[in-house]
Amino acid sequence: MPKRAFDTLSEPMFYVLMALHTDALCGADIASWIARKTNNRITIGPGTLYTILPKLCDEDIIREISTDGRKRTYELTDKGRTLYRTEGTRLRQCVADIESTTPFT
Repeated sequence: MPKRAFDTLSEPMFYVLMALHTDALCGADIASWIARKTNNRITIGPGTLYTILPKLCDEDIIREISTDGRKRTYELTDKGRTLYRTEGTRLRQCVADIESTTPFT
């Protein structure tokens, strides 16, 4: 069976949803939030971010709520909040699976 889009999220996509779960943000603020949250473990460049944002908008996972010149602000939709929770649950289960097997070294 072919994989459906957004059955699982890439790490950058998940962190975009995590950032927007906290507040409505513009692209630059999303990238800054992710860098701060991960102690710069993950840095999302403009090419990646501005590829992800339209895809998430097209799937009604996020929506643009304001535009000020080139600055666009986004928020999660109900579908996006559900997807964020579902992916968080899946990732927690992955960690639980690791912890329930031979110690991870």
